[in-house]
Amino acid sequence: MTLYVNLAELLGARIEQGLYRPGDRLPSVRALSLEHGVSLSTVQQAYRHLEDRGLATPRPKSGYFVPPGRDKPALPRISRTAQRPVEVSQWDQVLEQIGMQPNNDFIQLGRGRPDIDSPTLRPLLRSLSRLSRKQDLQTLTYGSIRGDQRLREQIARLLLDSGCQVTFEDIVITTGCHEALSAAIRAICAPGDIVAVDSPSFHGVMQALKGFGMKALELPTDPLTGISLDALELALEQWPIKAIQLTPNCNNPLGYIMPEANKRALLALAQRYDVAIIEDDVYGELAYNYPRPRSIKSYDEDGRVLLCSSFSKTLAPGLRVGWIAPGRYLDRVLHMKYMGTGTTAQLPQLALAEYIEGGHYEPHLRRMRMQYARGRDQMIDWVSRYFPAQTRVSRPLGSFMLWVEMPEGFDSQRLNRELAPYKIQIAPGSIFSAAGKYRNCLRMNYAAKPSAAIEAAVRQVGASVARLLEDNHARDTAMHTD
Repeated sequence: MTLYVNLAELLGARIEQGLYRPGDRLPSVRALSLEHGVSLSTVQQAYRHLEDRGLATPRPKSGYFVPPGRDKPALPRISRTAQRPVEVSQWDQVLEQIGMQPNNDFIQLGRGRPDIDSPTLRPLLRSLSRLSRKQDLQTLTYGSIRGDQRLREQIARLLLDSGCQVTFEDIVITTGCHEALSAAIRAICAPGDIVAVDSPSFHGVMQALKGFGMKALELPTDPLTGISLDALELALEQWPIKAIQLTPNCNNPLGYIMPEANKRALLALAQRYDVAIIEDDVYGELAYNYPRPRSIKSYDEDGRVLLCSSFSKTLAPGLRVGWIAPGRYLDRVLHMKYMGTGTTAQLPQLALAEYIEGGHYEPHLRRMRMQYARGRDQMIDWVSRYFPAQTRVSRPLGSFMLWVEMPEGFDSQRLNRELAPYKIQIAPGSIFSAAGKYRNCLRMNYAAKPSAAIEAAVRQVGASVARLLEDNHARDTAMHTD
């Protein structure tokens, strides 16, 4: 990525995080040139890039300013959790969410699906088609339990961007990131064990813990920096925690990136209390700024971090190809994979290896990062325009998920039922908690390119939210009157 784009991304992040407010004067071209050691023309190009994104406005003889406009909604509150292990619930709600068949008539704002309409995916489709036509027996065999070596070599190369120094021998191919996470949990924990998790957290992990008979200890989580390390340390002192599971980069559903100092401090805590870290990095490559953030695994020197990821969010979920770099737990993870799915399908692995080797993956990522960054800005704008004033909204630094918080007492499950006649679906917040918290929250997907249909859907969600809040207010007023 060029110098001016790097500088523009840095300034854009500062604007979006509120360091510069609407109407504020931005640093002068000369000041930025001196601060970052770049030419004046590079800074001018960066400002033109910000102009194109609507984040900076030039004023003759005055410099650049943050455009005036409506203030963004407040951030979600820092989560408050029970600070004790709980048994996971919410399976019925999760099944309702994931059980819906693909339907072009429905606008599914709640699903964790990337945009699969990009032309940069065409070389992958051609590889799949060509390999299937070759009638090569290699695509019909079981393959290695570890996965295709060519693909593992390519993944090891890609992981260099996150700071990881691993070889193909350190990587196991899985059937999606979901299997990687499940194998990691089972490799470390037994029924009845406690796993510390960020909160809100990916519902797939919650349900894996439920299925394996384990308990979750939800940790308070800041919408900008991630889990509270003080709360984690207190939990480690009080409870026999076997593993810490979290998504530190482009978190699902809050979208934050954990600061690098926090990642190192988290690893130090895990070392002191001798617990494993299960790191979900499935969205890490979709960070809007380059270079992408480092993984916790990149700081790991004793093999206690199990890094899990997949191509489901960067390319397409239907490929069902993920991976795990399990460190010291490699043998146990291989055993868990054997007990689960055995080997992973060969055809998509071979096509993916060919796609990456052909130089198609990085251009696709660049395109998606730019599209999702624009989608985030547009979705936040729509929410601020169409939702009630008391709405709080996350500020994702990557991926394509927005977390929306309504006042206490709001019911996002009821909202989903209200939206069904309009053929719209959101993800209720309660499925992202072991104990069913966040009922007043919802998650929305902005992966697809903005369109009139999606804007109309968001407008309808906002109108339904307002109506339900009015119903709650009327009910509360009637109760107090009685």
